[in-house]
Amino acid sequence: MSESTDGSAGLPQLRTIADYQFGAGAGTALFPPAESLTIKRTSSGRPQQIHAADGRIVSFGTDGRFTLGLEGGRRLDDALAEPAYRVVVDDESEPFVRDEKNVFTKFVLAVGDEIRPGDEVLVVHERGELLAVGTARLDAGAIRDFETGMAVNVREGAPAET
Repeated sequence: MSESTDGSAGLPQLRTIADYQFGAGAGTALFPPAESLTIKRTSSGRPQQIHAADGRIVSFGTDGRFTLGLEGGRRLDDALAEPAYRVVVDDESEPFVRDEKNVFTKFVLAVGDEIRPGDEVLVVHERGELLAVGTARLDAGAIRDFETGMAVNVREGAPAET
């Protein structure tokens, strides 16, 4: 795995992919032009992970979509208008989600209308705090309507702020 630290190799294309996946402005939010980012690449040169000083922003899947890291989730949480790509939970779910336990439909308070199965989502507390990032297992309507079932497969939880 080779690394590029100049921050320029492939970033315009990666910003375009992020805008397509999450909406206009997401690419600049995830990969600010002024920031020095590290792009880890496969032996063939395909981008594999993009890191900032604060941690992993995204992994780039072989399907051409991003998988969010917690740092990427923080950046999108700041950039995207609520409730876009968010699944909202309350106090009861918070410790479990932070501990990287999955989110079930009966605990969801609100959900972004655009969410489809397989989408990368932010799991946020009703206070607005980012708790985790993960993959939606159902579309927005099903998450709202179902009493049982997994809504989000949580990948990375945010530690509680002390």
